[in-house]
Amino acid sequence: MADAPEPTTGMTPPASLRRRRLMAGAGTLMLLPVLPRLAQAATIVAVRTWPADEYTRVTLEMDTELKAEHFTLTNPHRLVVDIDGLQLKATINDLVNRIKPNDPYIASVRVGQNRPNVIRLVFDLKQDVAPQVFTLKPIGEYQYRLVLDLYPKVAQDPLMALLKDAENDPLAGILEDLAQQQGAAKASIPLADGQDLPAPPAARSHKAEPPPPARLSPPPAASRTRPLLIALDPGHGGEDPGAIGRHGTREKDVVLQIAQRLKKLIDAQPDMRAYLTRDRDYFVPLNVRVQKARRVKADLFISIHADAWIKPTARGSSVWALSQNGATSASARWLAQKENDADLIGGVNLGAHNAQVAKVLLDLSTGAQINDSIRVGTQVLNEIGKINTLHKNRIERAGFAVLKAPDIPSILIETAFISNPAEEKLLRSAAHQQRIAHAVLNGVKDYFASTAALART
Repeated sequence: MADAPEPTTGMTPPASLRRRRLMAGAGTLMLLPVLPRLAQAATIVAVRTWPADEYTRVTLEMDTELKAEHFTLTNPHRLVVDIDGLQLKATINDLVNRIKPNDPYIASVRVGQNRPNVIRLVFDLKQDVAPQVFTLKPIGEYQYRLVLDLYPKVAQDPLMALLKDAENDPLAGILEDLAQQQGAAKASIPLADGQDLPAPPAARSHKAEPPPPARLSPPPAASRTRPLLIALDPGHGGEDPGAIGRHGTREKDVVLQIAQRLKKLIDAQPDMRAYLTRDRDYFVPLNVRVQKARRVKADLFISIHADAWIKPTARGSSVWALSQNGATSASARWLAQKENDADLIGGVNLGAHNAQVAKVLLDLSTGAQINDSIRVGTQVLNEIGKINTLHKNRIERAGFAVLKAPDIPSILIETAFISNPAEEKLLRSAAHQQRIAHAVLNGVKDYFASTAALART
């Protein structure tokens, strides 16, 4: 007997009819071809290397997050990294050409297809290393990154690094004694050597800027047994370019050049020495910058930057001190957040840090440190105002992570707005860089010449 016609009303059809419909539908679906899903291999977007005495970083940027396993071998020393989800292509082979003969840790690298969808990297090493291998999520201009940090098994001592080029330095004996006193308390963080580098090409192509009127050096304190040590911290570096001007000027480059010029001026003083938290183009985490200054027992910490803003008309220099009670303005909060995000952009292996130690270090800043930071910042701001427009005529304050050394007066200098085309041009000028360095030196001298200076003894 044929089925009754389906009712055209809104009534629910009988259960038996509903079952037949589902079966018919299932039969129709079963007729569709079942196609195998093709695995899409990840694409290497870029390969970058950042060799330095402190450590060498290798970065593989990809369009997909991948898994990696690694292990080390000895006799000879090698690092083996297996990356899952990759096919051998030209971009990954570019890594071979990126390794330079002067890399302190990597002699060569070999790349091969270890098994389907697994690429093996074998790094032939010049010394035993303690590698850190980690991934980073997309941020800013970067996609997924696989980061290989090759640290030396034995960390460099910053005080001994200061002596590397000091054979004819009359202060070397004092520094060597201090280094020996600190020998028993060496920490495990690798540190930069702080040596002078050859002047950048821009500097060598210009005549030296005539120095401004000489300042009296601070009177030697009777209780001081060593020269004043100034930690200079060029912002950003390596994976983190900092702000970029309209004409392509990178903040990390110009602030390093200014810091190198300032270091030479400081080292020429009879009772002062300078130490660079980075002396080349590589990334240093914010808390490590602070730890480096504390390891060398710096008397003053100066972080050097070049500001940026959403409008190209913003201009002028500024000097910042730490605030524990909020920023002095909305723009101050924005700037502090931007600078504090450097770790996210540059890339930090958060799992490798002791969170409790980092918290103690960054939360112990004292009122005395902040008050002294304001004093030295005011002196430096007054001197910079003689050679450039000031963004504001007073010290500004915000919660910069890099200013949170509990026992070292610390300031952050925004030398100019790199986002302003006119000031970007100034920042590229060797003569203007030298003027900035002289102004900062004069402000530092004024500070230490005052009885209010909280200098170490």
